[in-house]
Amino acid sequence: MSNEKPTRSASGHALTPPSPAEIENLAESLTPEERRVILKHGTEPAFCGGLLNNKKDGHYSCRLCSLPLFRSKAKFESGTGWPSFYEPFDQDHIAYITDEAYGMVRVEIRCARCDGHLGHVFEDGPRPTGLRYCLNSASLQFIEEGA
Repeated sequence: MSNEKPTRSASGHALTPPSPAEIENLAESLTPEERRVILKHGTEPAFCGGLLNNKKDGHYSCRLCSLPLFRSKAKFESGTGWPSFYEPFDQDHIAYITDEAYGMVRVEIRCARCDGHLGHVFEDGPRPTGLRYCLNSASLQFIEEGA
């Protein structure tokens, strides 16, 4: 069994990580808040993210590297103040990291391609998965269907 990361996801997207120079080039377009959240593993305040109330059809991609992360059909209202989804666009697009900060154990989620911080996943979501992927709007860009 290999511990190597795949170079392509099950849905056919490239997963090869950008070089540090490419990450810095991509990060030039980020706002200070996006840099704090994505690159420094921050969290935006609840009920403040620009994508929280988005109801349009499409998908949500990584703000840094544009890898598709979640479909709008998997979005639900969790009442937590952050955009929430019950399943990712492709399991290969999400990296799961144990987070023991703040005196608790949680599962941090990151973009599997660029390692940008997205948020956390919890086991209190709706069917069919029972999962709640809790995302920072600052980590995402929305691509409307047909765009």
